[in-house]
Amino acid sequence: MSAFEFHSYEPRNGHGLKHDPFNAIIAPRPIGWVSTRGADGSVNLAPYSFFNGFNYTPPLIGFSSIGIKHSTHNAQETGEFVWNLATVDLAQQMNATAAHVGRDVNEFEVAGLTPVPSTLVNVPRVAEARVAFECKVTEIIELKRADGGSANAFLTMGEVVAVHIDKSLIVDGVYRTALASPIMRAGRKGDYFTVKHEDMFEMVRPD
Repeated sequence: MSAFEFHSYEPRNGHGLKHDPFNAIIAPRPIGWVSTRGADGSVNLAPYSFFNGFNYTPPLIGFSSIGIKHSTHNAQETGEFVWNLATVDLAQQMNATAAHVGRDVNEFEVAGLTPVPSTLVNVPRVAEARVAFECKVTEIIELKRADGGSANAFLTMGEVVAVHIDKSLIVDGVYRTALASPIMRAGRKGDYFTVKHEDMFEMVRPD
């Protein structure tokens, strides 16, 4: 018998709370700050809270879009995108790129960020970002509900083909996550977290 008193609900019938707890429970989540270029040459930069890594070799990452937004559309057209690390010092700029604007609007300019050429893809990365992954699209998957119907969400998967890391984040040959002060998405409309070295602990896996 559990010692907890649970708030239980079926999502299809509503959660009965002030804010949907789903994205606060699956949290904090790394931010998919994705830059893309469309077939017409237009450039887009937008953050996605449904983002993560999925494989080591080859390295695969993916971001999910509710509906086909500019990033998904561009990645579908050109087969490329860049992931840029969102950090505390870039939080306001990252947030500015979340604005709903037309496809012809360049979010780099809106946020006052500097686009710099990538090496293997024809998509600019954020010069101010301390880490960036250049990616080639491997597949775009339309997500489904349990009954087989469309969830109106699209998961864009990409293989990381080039990596750029600020050398000051590498100490004794090891990338130090906390040094970059990455920000991660939590719940409600605007909750974020960061990580600090003193919060880190180590566990060696039994295998």
